[in-house]
Amino acid sequence: MKPEPLTLPPSPNWYCARCSDAAPGGIFGFAARTSVFLVRVGPSAGANPGAPPFRVVGELVGHTERVSGFTFSHHPGQYHLCATSSDDGTVKIWDVETKAVVTEHSFHQHTISALHWSPTVKDLIVSGDEKGVVFCYWLNRNDSQHFFPEPRTIFCLTCSPHHEDLVAIGYKDGIVVIIDISKKGEVIHRLRGHDDEIHSIAWCPLSGEDCLPVNQEENSEEPDIPNGKLVAETPITKGGYLATGSKDQTIRIWSCSRGRGIMVLKLPFLKRRGGGVDPAVKERLWLTLHWPNNQPTQLVSSCFGGELLLWDLTQSWRRKYTLFSTSAEGQNHSRIIFNLCPLKTEDDKQLLLSTSMDRDVKCWDMATLECCWTLPSLGGFAYSLAFSPVDVGCLAIGVGDGMIRVWNTLSIKNNYEVKSFWQGVKSKVTALCWHPNKEGCLAFGTDDGKVGLYDTCSNKPPQISSTYHKKTVYRLAWGPPVPPMSLGGEGDRPSLTLYSCGGEGIVLQHNPWKLSGEAFNINKLVRDTNSIRYKLPVHTEISWKGDGKVMALGNEDGSIEIFQVPNLKLLCTIQQHHKLVNAIVWHHEHGSRPELSCLIASGSNNAVIYVHNLRTVLESNPESPVTITEPFRTLSGHTAKVTSLAWSPHHDGRLVSACYDGTAQVWDALREEPLFNFRGHRGRLLCVAWSPVDPECIYSGADDFCVCRWLTSMQDHSRPPQGKKCVELEKKRLSQPKPKLKKKKKPTLRLPGKQDSSIVTEDESSRETSGPVENGVSDQDDEEEAQEPELPPSPVVSGEAVSCIAVSLGVEKSKVTVNSKATSLKKEPPKEKPEALLKKRKARSMLPLSTSLDHRSKEELHRDCLVLATATHAKELNEDVSADLEERFHLGLFTDRATLYRMMETEGKGHLESGHPELFHQLMLWKGDLKGVLQAAAERGELTDSLVAVAPVAGYSVWLWAVEAFAKQLCFQDQYVKAASYLLSIHKVYEAVELLKSNHFYREAIAVAKARLRPEDPVLKDLYLSWGSILEKDGHYAIAAKCYLGATSAYDAAKVLARKGDAASLRTAAELASIAGESELAASLALRCAQELLLVKNWVGAQEALGLHESLQGQRLVFCLLELLCRHLEEKQPPEVRSPSSVYHQWAAGSEGDLVRRVTGVWRNTFSVDTPERCRAALKKLQDVKYPSATSNTPFRQLLLHVCHDLTLAILSQQTATWEEAVPALLQAVLRSYTSGNFTLMQEIYSAFLPSGCDYLRDKLGDLSLTTAAFKSLEAFFIYGQLYEVWWSLCGPGPESSIWVKSTVPAEQREPEDSASAEDTEPVAAAAQPQSSPPSGPGLRLSGESERLLSACRKLFSERHANLQASQRTVAEVQETLAEMIRQHQKSQLCKATANGPSRDDPGQEAEQTPSRPQSPSREESNAPVSLPELTRRLTEANKKIAEFPESIKAWPFPDVLECCLVLLHIGSQCPGAVNPEMQQQAKELLQKYGHTRAYGRYYQTLHMNFQRP
Repeated sequence: MKPEPLTLPPSPNWYCARCSDAAPGGIFGFAARTSVFLVRVGPSAGANPGAPPFRVVGELVGHTERVSGFTFSHHPGQYHLCATSSDDGTVKIWDVETKAVVTEHSFHQHTISALHWSPTVKDLIVSGDEKGVVFCYWLNRNDSQHFFPEPRTIFCLTCSPHHEDLVAIGYKDGIVVIIDISKKGEVIHRLRGHDDEIHSIAWCPLSGEDCLPVNQEENSEEPDIPNGKLVAETPITKGGYLATGSKDQTIRIWSCSRGRGIMVLKLPFLKRRGGGVDPAVKERLWLTLHWPNNQPTQLVSSCFGGELLLWDLTQSWRRKYTLFSTSAEGQNHSRIIFNLCPLKTEDDKQLLLSTSMDRDVKCWDMATLECCWTLPSLGGFAYSLAFSPVDVGCLAIGVGDGMIRVWNTLSIKNNYEVKSFWQGVKSKVTALCWHPNKEGCLAFGTDDGKVGLYDTCSNKPPQISSTYHKKTVYRLAWGPPVPPMSLGGEGDRPSLTLYSCGGEGIVLQHNPWKLSGEAFNINKLVRDTNSIRYKLPVHTEISWKGDGKVMALGNEDGSIEIFQVPNLKLLCTIQQHHKLVNAIVWHHEHGSRPELSCLIASGSNNAVIYVHNLRTVLESNPESPVTITEPFRTLSGHTAKVTSLAWSPHHDGRLVSACYDGTAQVWDALREEPLFNFRGHRGRLLCVAWSPVDPECIYSGADDFCVCRWLTSMQDHSRPPQGKKCVELEKKRLSQPKPKLKKKKKPTLRLPGKQDSSIVTEDESSRETSGPVENGVSDQDDEEEAQEPELPPSPVVSGEAVSCIAVSLGVEKSKVTVNSKATSLKKEPPKEKPEALLKKRKARSMLPLSTSLDHRSKEELHRDCLVLATATHAKELNEDVSADLEERFHLGLFTDRATLYRMMETEGKGHLESGHPELFHQLMLWKGDLKGVLQAAAERGELTDSLVAVAPVAGYSVWLWAVEAFAKQLCFQDQYVKAASYLLSIHKVYEAVELLKSNHFYREAIAVAKARLRPEDPVLKDLYLSWGSILEKDGHYAIAAKCYLGATSAYDAAKVLARKGDAASLRTAAELASIAGESELAASLALRCAQELLLVKNWVGAQEALGLHESLQGQRLVFCLLELLCRHLEEKQPPEVRSPSSVYHQWAAGSEGDLVRRVTGVWRNTFSVDTPERCRAALKKLQDVKYPSATSNTPFRQLLLHVCHDLTLAILSQQTATWEEAVPALLQAVLRSYTSGNFTLMQEIYSAFLPSGCDYLRDKLGDLSLTTAAFKSLEAFFIYGQLYEVWWSLCGPGPESSIWVKSTVPAEQREPEDSASAEDTEPVAAAAQPQSSPPSGPGLRLSGESERLLSACRKLFSERHANLQASQRTVAEVQETLAEMIRQHQKSQLCKATANGPSRDDPGQEAEQTPSRPQSPSREESNAPVSLPELTRRLTEANKKIAEFPESIKAWPFPDVLECCLVLLHIGSQCPGAVNPEMQQQAKELLQKYGHTRAYGRYYQTLHMNFQRP
């Protein structure tokens, strides 16, 4: 069975009573998010010698929401069974050996909060939910029962290990009950004493009540008596003990026979080094318990800060406890512990496993109370991976839980040696980068724009840059300083500075010596150095070449710009991607081929990876920037956006990519070949890194909270999934948890207390509301970074006891029905006319309180008259009369003004309390206090249009103030357009425009600015650019182009139009750029448009697109030749195979004359290329365009385009009589066909351009020595093709005579024969099978043309080329052997680690002696191992030989000489006498001399045996 990859798993779930458990024999499981991770513990884990004996062995995947409970079956024979409960409402039974679901049920209607597998009944699983319902499920008979003992929220439950019918249940309010499931859930005991939620219940491992001293029993009526209070001893004959842990900071021991508590243990506050107890610690507590099986007088409990205590229950009045891990500092958990579970290994060790809020799983030895090992975990997405270039093997991991992990991957003692750094981070870590030279210096970036430096070798807090990005930091890179930071002296500036790229699209340069200083935006330097007048693109990626001389910037529009230090001169722009660039990596410089260091790989939001070779650009250092539109290699296969790339430091041209399709892919970039595909993640991959020490080891991180270490040779797949497999991976990813809107919890619910201000790892659910932002684009899938501290909501406790769920549900249902009927009755409109009702309706009184007081009893009204008379006629009011007037405020209507004002104030308060502020404002207006009315309305947010309309009455300043206040109020009410209109009314145009802009009302803002501001005002241009950027991000490219045109930035308008990539958009963009005078951009876009139309064979449209720009005249000639060649090839195909969708020109319809004459005729008549001067001009333009060499994976359409480009150069050189240039161009077209394996195309080139052979060219060249080598190569390939034609005519099944073969046997005497393999891509294989060819006989003879050709084959027998080709084959075979040795060594090491078997010697040292006789490629010797020194010697000798050959031999290749020898010998065997014996002897000698390599080994062996015969 293939071993599981080494996994850094997600963190165990928080705030669950039982979400981890262990089975006897060494298997431990813990719930993490929606799955359960399994860990093998003990000798069977197969860990390395000296390392802790544990290993993550698998995952149980099936739930769709958080797993809230996990429990193993502890019955012999079914240790492999376990049960899980989840927030998705299901309970599943699993088989951990097959990792499959055995069965499941979904009986619960509410969130499941507790789960346990009965230790006495082998098929009983008990579960409880937050509404108090308990379900018992019997697995074997598929039966269930449910009980409702208490209408409270269940927090935990535990089945008795001694009585199969007893279950103890702990509730949120502190009540503990013991029920008997055999009596329909009857409550046996109701244990009261705790004041807060019950976190854990543990039964005593021994039955009865004899193991503890009973004289320490507490009085049940006085539960708060301190420990040590002695009571009368009561004999106990049956029952058992029960321990409970609660959030009220106490542990209570209960007697089940008496139903009362006998012991109370109060948790101690333990001081840690460095200070006292944090006040928040008391609030943040989870008290979990474990009662050891072999120690009934001892109890293990958690404590406030992550400590573990071993209590001595025999001396509880002394509160005697022992602290775990007192000898070693830092071994305890640093946060609260949620779960404890025991485990007995195969070697009988008693262990205890704990899970904690600090995201560590720890294993404790119960014999020594020391920590054996720690398994770290991740609480967020793995955003970034980075290996240290100094401390080799140290892998830094940037995680979404606000922490940085540094994993020592080379540790022998511990496979999971991880250090965590959290100080100063306080946000998701999205980017990491180690300093290239300084040990322990790690740069990090976060999603809130922070950039900092950590010294991982010390405990100091990080240095934080004072300059923040406005959005997420995507990439960090160390590079040489550029101005202005590089302007100081050598000692005044650092040798390397830190560059950061943020989501807002800028790159900042930070001084690592002075992070408190301001960071510099490199856009200013780029703009000044290159005199750029248009808007710079939004940067999304930065990458420095290894030598620090060149920097690459990836942009949001898909372009990649290459800059040269020190002033960031723009060398070239790569226009390949059409979507946002996510990753750029330069090839390393320490390989066997230094020229590969100029390779740059890039990935974007589309699924294709491009590799470009910038060697020509970097060496030529062009004066003006070059635009590259053709890739060196194209890697296709992924089905989603590519997020990360990494070159292998051990291979040449090997690349690994991470993708949103859920896989990581290893490529051979030079061959465009997929090699290995890793599918071990359950989510989208975000980062990938190649191990610097192990050539086969790769690390990857994803949004499934995992980092995986995997080996390439262990993968079952070679390419990314397509079709159904891709759909399956998508379903697998979608099975991860999605955030859901939770019901608001009642105020009585007490959530855990806040965490330490210095540690930010606890509750991230409040801020993890956006998906991983990939270089400026945020995903819609929300990220649940950390487990939310979920507690069940408070139960709805009714006044009546509810005994049956069905009844309670029915009551609720009936209530809903009644309410709905009542609502419908209320909403039924009256059948009278609504207008009449409105007329009859009386207006609301302005003074309702006074009016109501005037409708009281007669006695009260009489009393009012007396009080009023006294107040009116008294000279001085006494205290009694004043009190009466204040009480009877409505009398102010009949007394003085002060009393009236009091009445109005009282009435106004009444209006406000009843929700009628407009009446209050009218009363204030009656008083004449308009300014006060406005102030009061503004303070309460109740200004209206009518109030603002009357504001000028109070004065101009009051009106201005009122309008501004009303505009602010409207902003709070999201009425931004109306607020802007009010600001315009007081001539605040800029404020109105900014208000509309900041709230994304760009269209309205531009309308206002255009109407009210000067045309040259910079605010208007900024509006256009800002709106254009947003529209561009949203994909509205046409409207964005209008914005850029409005901002007089036609260059940006053309580029944004071209982003869609279709032919219509590209053509429009090219026309726009041409109108604006951007000739270079217009030419590149027109060419792209033509290439898009070429894909659908729209030749007419392609020529029209190229005709948009005069500089593309040469490309028009290329496309013309391509059209004629395609039409020529199509005419040779059967009619049913031809493509009906091609749109050809009329001039392509004729078929008279050879192809070259037709091409030159069309050029002359249609494109006016009729003079040597025009031919030379077109030739000069086309010679500047360079295409990469072809491979066997090059698409046929792309190959045809490149071949036609070379053929166009050849014809133009012929027209200008420069034959020395025509021959290399024609040879280049032939070589492309040959290297791509397209023999048919090569023959078509010769038949069309050299129908009568190479003699015509020889006459034209004369004695030109410069092209002699090229001409010889061209002639050799011509003879090579004709040689195969002769051979195939001999091997073919047709009986007819041809120009090569004459048949002398009558047709009726011929018999059908099997034809030999005639594959043009593998001629050697075809020649290697003489037994499949027809037998030679007198019926076949060669024609005179064939005999003349065979005599010319002597030119193919070039010993110098045979020697060069043999050396090149030796180099390739040695490299292949070395790669195979490395793969075999890795597999053997992996097998040793898995099986823990005896070690064997390294395969590279098994054989040090080489055979003394010449190496024969026999099966026995080919499998014999060869030592590494011997392979190195062979490689060195072969490279030395290759270097000694002249450049002319290496520049102009020959066909495979040995292949030609084999074909010639085969023809001679079929037609005796047809081949000159001297030529046969020469061919055999060449095979004997250079045929030692594996490809020709079989033939060499045959010839060697023939030569050894006497």
